[in-house]
Amino acid sequence: MQILTLTTDNGTKDHYVASIKGKVLSLYTSATIIDISHDIRPFDISEAAYQVRNCYRDFPMGTVHVIGVDSEPQIAPGTDDGMYPSILKFQGQYFISNDNGFFGAFLLQDEPDEFYQVQSIIEEGKHYTFPTKQLLIPLACRILNGDSIPSFATPKERFKRAYSPSVLVETNVIKGYVVHIDAFGNLISNIHKSYFERYSKDVPYTIYYRNKEYFIEQVSLGYNAVPPGEKVAIFNSNDFLEIAINRGANGTSGGVEQLCGVRIGDMIRIEFTPRGSHENFDSLFGL
Repeated sequence: MQILTLTTDNGTKDHYVASIKGKVLSLYTSATIIDISHDIRPFDISEAAYQVRNCYRDFPMGTVHVIGVDSEPQIAPGTDDGMYPSILKFQGQYFISNDNGFFGAFLLQDEPDEFYQVQSIIEEGKHYTFPTKQLLIPLACRILNGDSIPSFATPKERFKRAYSPSVLVETNVIKGYVVHIDAFGNLISNIHKSYFERYSKDVPYTIYYRNKEYFIEQVSLGYNAVPPGEKVAIFNSNDFLEIAINRGANGTSGGVEQLCGVRIGDMIRIEFTPRGSHENFDSLFGL
């Protein structure tokens, strides 16, 4: 079984996704096609990287992932300024995207196993329209077909990196950011469980989000650890800090996102208070 996943910003209203899948099956009839998401915000490669990074480990070795977000090439002959269709091999899987910053946002601090660029499109300008279908899918199907990547792509050592906010660790304070809001209105941060593990389990802490009026004083094992309608913090399946309202998304309200007015990019602050180290909270917010 040869698996190909699709992540695009095409949405599901129009014919685009069906056309992409038709192209796959016309080139490789036995492909198993899995949709990761087609609801990426237009041109938001950081969101695409977030979605793919959080599920690629669940796929078997040899899976080919196509990321059709901001996929139109930008040609800059003789320089490294262009954006070309590229192939990343990482942990036995393949990731195909325009070199628009996706690969850096996806890898974070990890290093690629192999990275290739396909610049032959300079002579194929007619394929710039609908590049996910016309450029990226044929590359993916060549990999599925067992073609040697160096036979049609050039090894490269550098790739572009999209900006990703980083976690700041200070004395007894962790500052991170909301990097995603899911369909339930839950806030997903970039604060990994490992940051908490730097402190003793008996050290009290407070998680502040949006402003000092919104806070949680413990991380729970699951949403139902609190009654419906109550705020809760958990470490999700990828061990990142998540803030939610248990059963808070009911079709008319959007969980923490709408009820608390939090947005992607907002800061989340965690203040640890070991004995004798309590700091004035207002100074944390510059008040």
